[in-house]
Amino acid sequence: MVNTAFMAGAAVLAVIATGLTLWPLWRDGKRRIWAALVGTLMVATLGLYQWVGTPAALQPQARAAAPQTIEEGITQLQAVLQQNPERMDGWVLLARSQLEVGNIAEAAAAYQRAVQLAPDEPGLLVEAAQARAQAAPDFLFDGTAVQWLQHARKLAPDNERAIWLTGIVQRQRGQNEDAVSTWTALLPKLEPAAAAALQEQIDIARGKAVEAPAAAAAAPAPTASPISASNNAITVTVTLAPSLAARAASGKDTLFVIARVPGGPPIPVAVERHPVQARPLTVTLDDGDSLMPTQKLSALKEVEVFARLSASGQAMRQEGDVESAPVHVALPASKPLEITLGQP
Repeated sequence: MVNTAFMAGAAVLAVIATGLTLWPLWRDGKRRIWAALVGTLMVATLGLYQWVGTPAALQPQARAAAPQTIEEGITQLQAVLQQNPERMDGWVLLARSQLEVGNIAEAAAAYQRAVQLAPDEPGLLVEAAQARAQAAPDFLFDGTAVQWLQHARKLAPDNERAIWLTGIVQRQRGQNEDAVSTWTALLPKLEPAAAAALQEQIDIARGKAVEAPAAAAAAPAPTASPISASNNAITVTVTLAPSLAARAASGKDTLFVIARVPGGPPIPVAVERHPVQARPLTVTLDDGDSLMPTQKLSALKEVEVFARLSASGQAMRQEGDVESAPVHVALPASKPLEITLGQP
């Protein structure tokens, strides 16, 4: 008999870990989406065990055969799928499990296999499109991801996540009027907090500037720092250490400057991508570098900022990349941030 207490404990751990990871969605008012994702990833965690762990392994005499970590479970699931590549549910489970451990590129590849086997599942198409964009060098939705989203909306016109992501695609492509139309149709379906956050993005897409209070407008402009406190912009100068001179001279690497929520998910709040150069690079991270409409620098009180030298050109960390230690920054930033990449 399967150890019920063990399975219940695993379920509780899955809920806690996933709930904390997706906390920004709860904070922004997207509680239905938060609950759906928590449930989905809890099922993915337990499903991964059921797929490759063999419930009988919970018996004391067979417990050694069970995977001890989600990474071990992923490895076993990959082996199972080599023997049964037609199992769409297995590929979806693998994709969600890879997302759980931060392997975005591998998750996107698994989702693609799942879509090939089930091309008319709207929920799967939306998940696959978002993962594909997260795995892209610039976090952009390419033609394939857009095609998946369009097909998902034909199959399920009221899918909120598909509508939301479609607006992001349109903003990325400079189609602001289309994004306004897409997101405006979504507003009545959202809870108040999420609707308010999305309304801000609609206003930005419309080109509306938020008017400052009269007192603030009358105050003298700061001269000591180029930081814009109104939108929590952060000026960052990245210098490569002498040990990276050869990589800088090659011109083959890519430099990412990233801000993310401390202790939050690995997806950046703001990111800029530049070709590597020998001289110091100065960038300004602001709302224009945000990836999601409900997660912006201007809405945060603190972030952690770091730089990554990528040999692959991928934003997700790969073997051979060089990354600086994250620097905690309270917002609005009081002064420019200086980072030396490759410093011992």
